[in-house]
Amino acid sequence: MSSINKVIILGNVGNDPEMKYAPSGTAMCRLSIATNMSWKDKETGEKKDKTEWHNVMLFRQQAELAEKYVKKGSRLYVEGRIETSKYEKDGIERYSTSIIADRLQFMGSANQNTSEGNSETYSTNNQENKKDNQIPKESNSKNDSEFDDDIPF
Repeated sequence: MSSINKVIILGNVGNDPEMKYAPSGTAMCRLSIATNMSWKDKETGEKKDKTEWHNVMLFRQQAELAEKYVKKGSRLYVEGRIETSKYEKDGIERYSTSIIADRLQFMGSANQNTSEGNSETYSTNNQENKKDNQIPKESNSKNDSEFDDDIPF
């Protein structure tokens, strides 16, 4: 039986993109995206807010587009998968969880993200709508796109 590792977030970028290049020349970009939720406390009637921060990694053409167009405060829609990495710092094993983006959509006005004022989608999923700017997908999974849906937002 197959499993699904799918994440969708819509939030605001916390810092300007951090761009790096692998020794192979592959562009890599790290973003921090905030999502918010609010609710009313049942006991006090007080409004409560919570912000969750997500580390997002973009690769290749998506990374280069993010470096060019994404700025602190930009609103982004991201689809991808969760990946946890293990590393060692000061002799202590640590873990880092990130979203590896498969699809990135700029949300907002001309002043925020795009020169035309439209939202634009950049996807690594070859099954996506032909309007999307396609980027070749590198994946070990044979059925990554088996459960992809077009979600109208």
